[in-house]
Amino acid sequence: MQTVIEIKNLSFAYEGVKEQLKNINLTVLKGEVVVLTGPSGGGKSTLTRVINGLVPYFYEGMLTGDVLLMGKKLSDIPSWERGRYVGNVFQDPRSQFFANEVAGEIAFGCENYGMNHKEIMESVEHTARELKIADILDEKVRFLSYGMRQRVAIASARAMDPLIYVMDEPSANLDMKAAQNLAEILLGLKREGKTIFIAEHRLHYLQDIADRIIYLRDGEIAAEFLPREAAALAAGHRGQLGLRSMTLENLPVLPDTADSEQDALLEVRGLNKAFGRHCVADDLTFSCRPGEVIAVVGPNAAGKSTLGKMLAGLMKEDSGEVSFAKRKLKASGRRGLIWYIMQDLDSQLFGEDLMNELLTGQKRTPEREERAKAILASLNLVEFMEQHPMTLSGGQKQRLALGVALMNESPVIILDEPTSGLDGKNMQNVSRQIRLLAKQGHIILMITHDIECALSTCSRALHLQDGRLADDFKIESAGQLLAVMR
Repeated sequence: MQTVIEIKNLSFAYEGVKEQLKNINLTVLKGEVVVLTGPSGGGKSTLTRVINGLVPYFYEGMLTGDVLLMGKKLSDIPSWERGRYVGNVFQDPRSQFFANEVAGEIAFGCENYGMNHKEIMESVEHTARELKIADILDEKVRFLSYGMRQRVAIASARAMDPLIYVMDEPSANLDMKAAQNLAEILLGLKREGKTIFIAEHRLHYLQDIADRIIYLRDGEIAAEFLPREAAALAAGHRGQLGLRSMTLENLPVLPDTADSEQDALLEVRGLNKAFGRHCVADDLTFSCRPGEVIAVVGPNAAGKSTLGKMLAGLMKEDSGEVSFAKRKLKASGRRGLIWYIMQDLDSQLFGEDLMNELLTGQKRTPEREERAKAILASLNLVEFMEQHPMTLSGGQKQRLALGVALMNESPVIILDEPTSGLDGKNMQNVSRQIRLLAKQGHIILMITHDIECALSTCSRALHLQDGRLADDFKIESAGQLLAVMR
């Protein structure tokens, strides 16, 4: 079998940051699907950047060792030629889009390689049909759901027909159906003999696709598993490794610890919101008691984030009302009382370092500094205390944003996809922090596609579909929640 990726004695450190990769040796064969997993901040994204040439040519630092693609040293392959070998799909496709419309985005790479107009049109049309996006070629990419954005990102790589696909947590922001659609696309590429190198925490959708699972910890390859070996790991051992589950059907359910005798503290009645003719919230009505942790689930574009923004006063509803402790609140009166942690973390991190981030907007006292340090310790972020928030990995940013919410002690906290980009261990840490807040009487609404986190954190679910509340139920089994989320 032909070797397509070969990494020899590779180490790398970003400028001003401790070593991220240490003595990596790895060989990937033609047609293999290799999954890279392990704790957040362990070097997974960095290793994908090494293979696609972004390290050290865009992300600068000290690199030693060799990387070979198809037997050629990566350093000998001109930057313009690397795209012929490697197609890239990032965690957030928006970071790699160049065009306004879908058709232009798929055509972009082809145009850069000087293909003639007829070839480009044929490639765009063929790729769009293959990935089932032919009906959205004229759509603006910024208006697409996360699942459709991923399809467009894959299509833009596919149009150039590379030998290798490198993907960095492509399922992080996808609902269950979109993740399954992604699995079908990957399986199709595998059947064609394409090589796929994919960094990922969510493993369940890859169990029938992956050939090997590489476990990266502290910048080193610490273990290697076949999918069946990873699935057979005992829950305790899997937890120690910080791995997600390969199967979802038999995950345990969290017992309901909220006091059912208490009156509702947060009440939502008849909430409506539309953008033009598109309704994103249709007569939403529900209530929450102190200490409840509630999963807000449903497909991409169901209106979950819109609901969160309206409750927090960041977006004004068209009609309806929100009450807290029997007092009706205008949108402006909810800010601070209801804390919303966005899905796009880069737009809400402002500090110079992690301590500064937690203390922004607060009077700095020894007591608050101690509390901030304790929160960072509980979220396994103390060692990064002096780093700028933008230098953190996606999973580390998620934990920092939760730390800001913990610091502000708002009675209602809305978390929008708080575990995207988190490994199993840190997902459990976040779950514990959320449950601790609930014990203190906070109401937590968790917008999520992550069934593992929902089962370990929430006892109730609000199911949104097309802007409507399709169901409001107590979570009694993994199968029950899976049926709704799929």
